[in-house]
Amino acid sequence: MTRTYSDAVAALNTLQSNAAAIDAVRKAGKNMNLRSIPEMIEWCRRAGYEPADFDRLKPIHIAGTKGKGSTSAFLSSILTQYLPSPSQPNPLFNKIGLYTSPHLRFVRERIRINNEPLSEELFAKYFFETWDKLEESARTYGEPTDKTAKPSYFRFLTVMAFHTYIREGVDTAIIECGVGGEYDPTNVILNPSATGITSLGIDHVQLLGNTIEEIAWHKAGIMKKGAPAYTVAQLPAAQGVLERRAVEKSVHLTTVQNNPLLQSIALGLSAPFQHSNASLAIMLASAHLQSLSYPLPSLFPSTLPQEFIRGLEQVRWPGRCEIRHEKGISWHLDSGHTLESIQLAASWFASEVTSQLPPTPPLDSSFPQQALPSPSPPKPNHKFPRILLFNQQTRDAPSLARALFSTLSTSLNTPHPFTHAVFCTNLTFRDSGYRPDLISMNTDAQKVQALEVQKGLQDAWRELDADCKVEVKGSIEEAVGWVRGISEEEGQGEEVKCLVTGSVHLVGGFLEVFEGGEMVG
Repeated sequence: MTRTYSDAVAALNTLQSNAAAIDAVRKAGKNMNLRSIPEMIEWCRRAGYEPADFDRLKPIHIAGTKGKGSTSAFLSSILTQYLPSPSQPNPLFNKIGLYTSPHLRFVRERIRINNEPLSEELFAKYFFETWDKLEESARTYGEPTDKTAKPSYFRFLTVMAFHTYIREGVDTAIIECGVGGEYDPTNVILNPSATGITSLGIDHVQLLGNTIEEIAWHKAGIMKKGAPAYTVAQLPAAQGVLERRAVEKSVHLTTVQNNPLLQSIALGLSAPFQHSNASLAIMLASAHLQSLSYPLPSLFPSTLPQEFIRGLEQVRWPGRCEIRHEKGISWHLDSGHTLESIQLAASWFASEVTSQLPPTPPLDSSFPQQALPSPSPPKPNHKFPRILLFNQQTRDAPSLARALFSTLSTSLNTPHPFTHAVFCTNLTFRDSGYRPDLISMNTDAQKVQALEVQKGLQDAWRELDADCKVEVKGSIEEAVGWVRGISEEEGQGEEVKCLVTGSVHLVGGFLEVFEGGEMVG
């Protein structure tokens, strides 16, 4: 067997669970949770590590329902401003690690150093080092060295990430939870410098519970005695759970309000809701620097160091509130896939639409103010194309689509937020299928082939807006081609806006098509 990046991705994909296995895990629920951390500790030991070994990474641990990735990206961008550079003559770090999930296009995006994904060569190197250690351990125990000698996909990548960061001599590792917190595979961390919990909502109910209180309990599991914890404003029920668990764990919990200085900073992630994530990242960065006895301005956080400002401005996180342009189309990409994140994506898209509409006419001062009706937001031109490209394969897709429709209808003051909508699968290309990095086995292949979810979305959207032209496509490639056709036929030479949202897999597949993948004619 050769040991290239492609070989590593192919081997890694054998560790994915299929749809039936994932369904069994969901049904097992809390019983599976209870075994998670002991099993993960054993996998780390088989790879040659004790949890205490990860203390040398001075980790920062982040959990939450939405905003985890953005907060982690802001934090990494801030801390990398303290790397050696012409603007930093007294560097504090040489390497900052960032471990996140899922990935957009390449699995190596999950394991970053200094904001850059591992190279294909390094990914393959550390993948097979981890793979070999686990097989060697299995032989020592007289066990087979087949798939059973390795943990599941996410657990393997987590062990590999820790191994990579230790071998690379990373000074600080920012570790984002996968699902939950208390029983998440990343929660083998013993002594983080700080922990952060982003905005909470309902998601992964089979594993975490179907109430906000249960979910908050799980997320609070990353809090550790001796490490300050930070969170953003939460629903009262969730906030109460976080505060009680902080007391139980003897942890000082701070609820972070939006930093007003962000109003004058051009954030690299510019949507208004990102202020919450950026504010949390500021406090996590400050706590980490203080744990290293690094001085901050006396008026912090009312005054921010230049490193913080540069980091906030320079952050990049593809697929989140991102706009890509081509002739005749502006593609608005957001990988939101929960109820709350879909609503935020809709609000962001609405702000992009209304920012280019003519302003509301000024009130006529010759009439008494109280005699005039309150002005409504300007209505966008319903005739000019505005397109939705949507997919969500594993969650309650119609509910997410309805939330998207409701938010946009209200924000745009129109019952017709889109003139066209296309619902597709996560299949990247019509003829060649998935790029290996984008293969996902946690969906029902028969349902995908039959376009079952997409047809359900089509029916749901037609009930919401009978005037909208709705299509179903079998691949992302075909959906992108259909949007381009609408732009050519009806765009009138102007730029058509298309919102691409609903899942990380969709946005990643879209970028694969957009950035030079094959296209059907």
